[in-house]
Amino acid sequence: MAEMAPISMSLSQRSEQDNLKVELKKSENVTEIDIGPGTVEDLDDAEVFLRDNGISHGRLRELLDDKDAQKRLLRRVDLTLLPLLCGTYMLQYLDKQVLSYSAVFDLFSSTGISSAQYSWLVSIFYFAYLGAEWPLSYLAQHYATGTIISIFTICWGIILACTATCSNFATLAVCRFILGIFEAVITPSFLLIIGTWYTRQEQPARVGAFTCFIGVGSMAGGILFVATGQSKGWDIWRTNFVLCGGITILWGVILLIFLPNSIFAAKRFTLEEKAMLIARSQTNNTGVYSRTIKWGHVKQALSDVQVWLLFLFVLLNETINGGIASFGKLIVQGFTDSAILTTAYGIPYGAWCTFFMFTGPWIASRLKDSRTTVMVLYVLPTLIASCLFWKLPRTNQKGLLMAYYICPSYTGACFLALQMPSANFGGYTKRVTGSAIVFLAYCTGNIVGPHAFIASEAPIYQTGCKVIIGCVVGQIVIALLLRALLIRRNKKRDTDASLSEYECVDETLQDVTDFENKNFRYVY
Repeated sequence: MAEMAPISMSLSQRSEQDNLKVELKKSENVTEIDIGPGTVEDLDDAEVFLRDNGISHGRLRELLDDKDAQKRLLRRVDLTLLPLLCGTYMLQYLDKQVLSYSAVFDLFSSTGISSAQYSWLVSIFYFAYLGAEWPLSYLAQHYATGTIISIFTICWGIILACTATCSNFATLAVCRFILGIFEAVITPSFLLIIGTWYTRQEQPARVGAFTCFIGVGSMAGGILFVATGQSKGWDIWRTNFVLCGGITILWGVILLIFLPNSIFAAKRFTLEEKAMLIARSQTNNTGVYSRTIKWGHVKQALSDVQVWLLFLFVLLNETINGGIASFGKLIVQGFTDSAILTTAYGIPYGAWCTFFMFTGPWIASRLKDSRTTVMVLYVLPTLIASCLFWKLPRTNQKGLLMAYYICPSYTGACFLALQMPSANFGGYTKRVTGSAIVFLAYCTGNIVGPHAFIASEAPIYQTGCKVIIGCVVGQIVIALLLRALLIRRNKKRDTDASLSEYECVDETLQDVTDFENKNFRYVY
């Protein structure tokens, strides 16, 4: 808020001197726009940036007409952002999963924890994630986003390395809880970054690009932990934690140097390139960026049916994830009886994860309004896999292994659902709030999921298989309801001839919600 004061004062003085009017050039004409009390607060930070730098909306239209320049700029944005997002996401997954990799080695024998306590170690991480994710989303909104992400990455690397000093359940639980706090900022912030820097059509493929590095992380983890599994002397699980923690700390320093805080603060882009990025983001009709938290937007997010359908979809999806991510390797160990072989089988599993996580969002970006359809299709292989886990005898290793490889298809559906708030919610605070609510479901599902896999039912875990089947069926129903809702909203707007007060302001970038902007159309 303090950072906005000088800008607001400057605009206030200017509006008083000019009889509360600001002139913006539109092509060759001039359109006058009244600036009344409180209007400056309603402006998106992008509009303030344009006015402070004397860039008209006519100039934005000219920049949008230069398709070749847009393609060059898009390549620059990809090369600037995606390597940083992909690398961070790979390490985040690897750092979360180092516990499950350690479980097939000497974690249980070294620390004396039980299978039930192991389930709680998984859940404790997401309890912290659940509590921290919403306030940290607002922290990233209000302050320098890139700096916040970088500092938290360094901190979670330190905690990960310190976990190697633990010797019992209590100390492991404390470290897992703190780790969950520091990792909670990553995914919501990344989705907001994608929603700011890219158009709605480009967003799914970019989300798929960085989320598919979960699979790359799984492959890297398989190779890395097969190697550490051969080590002698120190406990293998402790070696794993120290190694992953050290790599993450170094990566956090790289983020601190290269990850931009916003379009306006990106040092590697010229003023004209920033203006073109703003022009591209303006076509989303969702706003670009605002540091002002608006409680009316929060209220709208809480009352939007779309938010709660996405909440339920992600809740069921991540209940599956909580079980498979934590117990998948133990299921494999149940029919291989070898820690090294189980870890090695995780390498092709990572390749399958990469395939599902990339192709789902990629298809959605290529086919118009196919997101909910892809969400339905990409949970079906998981349904098949859970049935095979439940019914196949443990002697059928090939069938069980194939089930293990196709079971992560649900991840392709998950990240489409997580990305939809960035594409379908207008108003920066509403987007942040909607994303935060959906991520509450992400955490809750991961808390619940591991407890469906009961130790006494190993190696089949039939209760867990039944829960997965129920979650898949529920997701199919919810995705179809969501599609019907958004189609209905678009049709209603297409037939509604009335204009909102925000449409009368024409192209001025205001921080308004999708409910207030009748030009807004939902993607589904």
